[in-house]
Amino acid sequence: MRIKPSIPKGTRDFTPDIMFRREFIFKNVKSIFKNYGYSQIETPAMENIQTLTGKYGDEGDRLIFKVLNSGDYLKDIEIDENFSSKTLASKITSKALRYDLTVPFARFVVQNQEKLTFPFKRYQMQNVWRADKPQKGRFREFFQCDVDIVGSNSLLSEVELIQLTDDVFTSLCIPNVKIFINNRKVLVAMIDKMQSSEYFSDIVIALDKIDKIGIDNVKKEIMSKGVTLESCDVLNDFIKCNSIADLENLLSDSDSSSNGLDELKFIFDSISKLELKSCEIVFNITLARGLDYYTGCIFEVVTKDLNIGSIAGGGRYDDLTSVFGNNQLSGLGISFGIDRIYLVMEELGLFDIQIDKDPSVMFINFGNVEALECLPILQELRTSGIISEIYPDPTKIKKQMSYANNKSFDFVVMYGENERKRGLISVKNMATGQQEDLSVNDFIKKLN
Repeated sequence: MRIKPSIPKGTRDFTPDIMFRREFIFKNVKSIFKNYGYSQIETPAMENIQTLTGKYGDEGDRLIFKVLNSGDYLKDIEIDENFSSKTLASKITSKALRYDLTVPFARFVVQNQEKLTFPFKRYQMQNVWRADKPQKGRFREFFQCDVDIVGSNSLLSEVELIQLTDDVFTSLCIPNVKIFINNRKVLVAMIDKMQSSEYFSDIVIALDKIDKIGIDNVKKEIMSKGVTLESCDVLNDFIKCNSIADLENLLSDSDSSSNGLDELKFIFDSISKLELKSCEIVFNITLARGLDYYTGCIFEVVTKDLNIGSIAGGGRYDDLTSVFGNNQLSGLGISFGIDRIYLVMEELGLFDIQIDKDPSVMFINFGNVEALECLPILQELRTSGIISEIYPDPTKIKKQMSYANNKSFDFVVMYGENERKRGLISVKNMATGQQEDLSVNDFIKKLN
């Protein structure tokens, strides 16, 4: 039976051309991470399901890809009047694909705390999976690049992450980037002021959609959960805030907001002393980041040139490691969405103006004897860092030249009997069509 080739919705194949561009992003991002003193780790694609559930809120938990137990997983299942799909899932799945890199990182820190030096700064670049509805810029399997600092309460860490984010987008030449910032403590105070503390999660989840559905639909959504019209009027007052000074006036009688406001003021004061090259930092009271584990400052990064959603985001989490047995470690991190960054760079034509491709050379294959004579020259070119290959079969020259064209080789080299006698190679520049005879050493000098 023939199988029609296909892949699951929300996943992708990456061709060599795409991977070449993705590697350009990875290389730049990794270089910035290392410059700031972060060390690389990796964690498994699968985690125990109890590691992941209960950390992302109800909406996030529904998007976790669960993995069936191996073997005859239905063998010992008993069906009675209390049986449901939910109880079945808990009996036949004990593992899940990671939803993000932050929760597995918290587990990693506690599990390896005796081996780590704190504050511990790590970066991680791996795939994550979410059972989301696929659309432009949103996939079920995608790549994240995270940096986190664990073991310090210092707000200098927040300032450092803003600087790092600015350096990342500067290195990729992405202009007009905004870093929105808010504080979960301020959100708590705002929702207290609305007298709607019991609806905190519902309000936060709805606020996260404000750019997509608008404030009127946000109010409809939270009122359907039980928030009163009077509370929505209070929310209106907060949404009109354009500065931290405006916010201070609204929360002047709130003790719970002072820490969050002080933290925001420290960050803005610190950033004002620096020169950001690509990013503008903007206070945004509607920024909520619905993940349950955030406790302090939160960030979201967008580009003004493209309506594609956030291209990075993160924040501080004080209690995440406590669920794994260590409540002494505050953490802070930001995650870069490589797939959306790729789309931004593609749409803005940024790959074309940045990527300098290493020179590449293909040798024509005139036959087995001639091909063997080419091998030492190929070795010499590769040792000099020049991408080199020989066509594997002594087929028609036209076919070999077509291959060289399709793979965008910069040069084609002919090394047949006449060239061997003269101790030279015949080099054709594929861009200009010019052909010249050179010694191998002169050719290497020319390319370098």
